[in-house]
Amino acid sequence: MKIVIAGAGAVGTHLAKLLSRERQDIILMDDDEERLSTLGSNFDLMTVVGSPTSIKGLEEVRAGSADLFIAVTPDESRNMTACMLAHNLGAQKTVARIDNYEYLLPKHKEFFRQLGVDSLIYPEMLAAKEIVSSVRMSWVRQWWEFCGGALILIGAKMREKAEILNIPLARLVEADRPYHVVAIKRGSETLIPRGDDVIKLHDIVYFTTTKKYIPYIRKIAGKEHYADVRNVMIMGGSRIAMRTAQYVPEYMQVKIIESDLARCNRLTELLDDDVMIINGDGRDMDLLLDEGLKNTEAFVALTGNSETNILACLAAKRMGVEKTVAEVENIDYIGMAESLDIGTVINKKMITASHIYQMLLDADVNNLKSLTFANADVAELTVKEGARITKHPVKDIVFPKGVTIGGLVRQGEGLVVEGNTRIQAGDHVVVFCLSTMMIRKIEKYFV
Repeated sequence: MKIVIAGAGAVGTHLAKLLSRERQDIILMDDDEERLSTLGSNFDLMTVVGSPTSIKGLEEVRAGSADLFIAVTPDESRNMTACMLAHNLGAQKTVARIDNYEYLLPKHKEFFRQLGVDSLIYPEMLAAKEIVSSVRMSWVRQWWEFCGGALILIGAKMREKAEILNIPLARLVEADRPYHVVAIKRGSETLIPRGDDVIKLHDIVYFTTTKKYIPYIRKIAGKEHYADVRNVMIMGGSRIAMRTAQYVPEYMQVKIIESDLARCNRLTELLDDDVMIINGDGRDMDLLLDEGLKNTEAFVALTGNSETNILACLAAKRMGVEKTVAEVENIDYIGMAESLDIGTVINKKMITASHIYQMLLDADVNNLKSLTFANADVAELTVKEGARITKHPVKDIVFPKGVTIGGLVRQGEGLVVEGNTRIQAGDHVVVFCLSTMMIRKIEKYFV
């Protein structure tokens, strides 16, 4: 597949690196030669200096023969223009990164398609939705819903009160537990567990279950003493912060602390009156305490500086806040954030890349989520009639190493998969993969 990526910023570069590992025909273009200088020699891709809004530049990278043209420069207008030009030249499918929520409204979808823009990606909105999912419950590191919540993925860190420590998973299965342990993050390693594996102290364990059994997962994880999230404090008034405040459930009270007065005034105009906007430095611990940090169940750090976000969450943890979320855009810092035990990490470019990667797959992939800490992905795939995976019970299907089935949704009902389970056409199957590239290997089972 030939893929042209316009924009060698954080998202474009991460996506180009990801796709180059699959040996796709990748061309990364940008009008800043310095951004491209270190990429071409280190990764299996071609870099071209050129403007994505120049017809000559697009012809130079042969955008007209591209199977997928992705415009992810920081400028929304350039991305839209580049996609229109690439479509006119003959590109099969186009994707534009945007920062205007209005463009995503369903009534505009056909209009943009007629212009030549097939799909729109709004990274800040995707990040905000992930933040809201993670703060719904203070004891959860990561949370993801499949098929409208029929099946749930929960990531939780095991503390001393967990009831399932040091017990072989085979014994837990024998007890007919209503969940499946799909993965264990232990230190820097992610495991696809087997029957003789055990859950250890400080492991991050990923469960799949149904909504009915969430209280049970909370109990066995030893998290019943964690307070429900009612108050959320956000440090930094970015676009992600604004979207997060708009998406949180109505029962949550939100405070946003922003040092720029003009930005505070803008947030006041855009957000409802029940969101409190405070002009001040979020690094000032006295200010945070005065604003009720100790009575806050969730603290979210969304400044433009990864180090500040990590340290702020660490300080909030030490002040007794049980749920912290940090935006960490420097991928090299994600491991450090985990070692400091700061809570949930949000990485905008990884979230965006997962959504774009989903478009490249042949199978009917409804959801693709990157598990930031686990260096892994969860995909929701729809089973086609006559698919290979329907031929045998799950126990007799040999998947590539590093792949496991977490559960399925059949006719709206979530089910935990066992060895004797027979997957049927139309089922929505949740698959856990240790790398995004493995999804390519397993999609053949579903079509």
